[in-house]
Amino acid sequence: MFKFTLKRFGYMLLTLFIASSITFMLIHAMPGDPLAVAARKLPEQIRANYYAKYGLDKPLLTQYSLFIKNAAKGDLGESLAFAGRSVTGTIKNHAPISAQIGGQGLLVGVTLGILLGIIAAFNRGKWPDYLVMFIAIVGISIPSFVVASLLQFFFTVELRWLPTTGWGEFKNTILPTIALSFAPIATYARYMRANCLDVIGQDYIITAKAKGVSKISLVFKHVIRNAILPAITLLGPQVANIFTGSFVVESIFAIPGLGQYFVSSVTDRDYTMIMGQSIFVSALFIIALFLVDIIYGLVDPRIRVSSGKR
Repeated sequence: MFKFTLKRFGYMLLTLFIASSITFMLIHAMPGDPLAVAARKLPEQIRANYYAKYGLDKPLLTQYSLFIKNAAKGDLGESLAFAGRSVTGTIKNHAPISAQIGGQGLLVGVTLGILLGIIAAFNRGKWPDYLVMFIAIVGISIPSFVVASLLQFFFTVELRWLPTTGWGEFKNTILPTIALSFAPIATYARYMRANCLDVIGQDYIITAKAKGVSKISLVFKHVIRNAILPAITLLGPQVANIFTGSFVVESIFAIPGLGQYFVSSVTDRDYTMIMGQSIFVSALFIIALFLVDIIYGLVDPRIRVSSGKR
């Protein structure tokens, strides 16, 4: 297991380096000058100092080496649109808010989705199966921002049970969490249903039934353990989606998360903020895939054994 983990960790670092390098090159390949508007009316010497402050007066390779060196230390630079605002500080202060909203939505969505998928599989062709599939279709078809708007209308405007916008109390997180959980519920319900149906038809399940294994033991030890493996694969993208998937929902509920800074950085052509947040999300995605690989190896030892033989 140690060699398996070490190998995956090396792949993770290499992928993170490649992703950071590509992000840097793509940002600097964008047409235009990010400081042109802010520095166009400045005197020549102050203008030169302004560019030197952000290292934009240096050759591209020098900028790249400085960026990689500083990023390795956790320094993602300073905002071009707002002088003195650290990109790392912005992420540190506002990412936990997005993580709370997105994490709650993912936790609720994965838990309910897996449960509904199992219920649908063991009631194939009956009304619970049709109900779960209807929920899955609705969850996939309707975007989260539409769900958020509908929830806001019914629970805050019509019923007045919950606050429309704001942040600071648990009740402010209820509606955003429900809105963000719809897509994971639909996705995991469909996956778990299909995987459970596939596992139920395997020979070893029939053999276990013939040996008199109890239904509870059959479900938890044989069906769920084998059916949940493909569903674990989805956790990698879903973890990164905690941040990227909540941007619009954060705007609807006026939540001071990372989403508003990501959107405003694009409109303000704030290259350092765009680059820093893009790398942050990429790092989360890559780390999540690394953890998924480790979980795979723990749940199914055959994976790490076969990997070691290769």
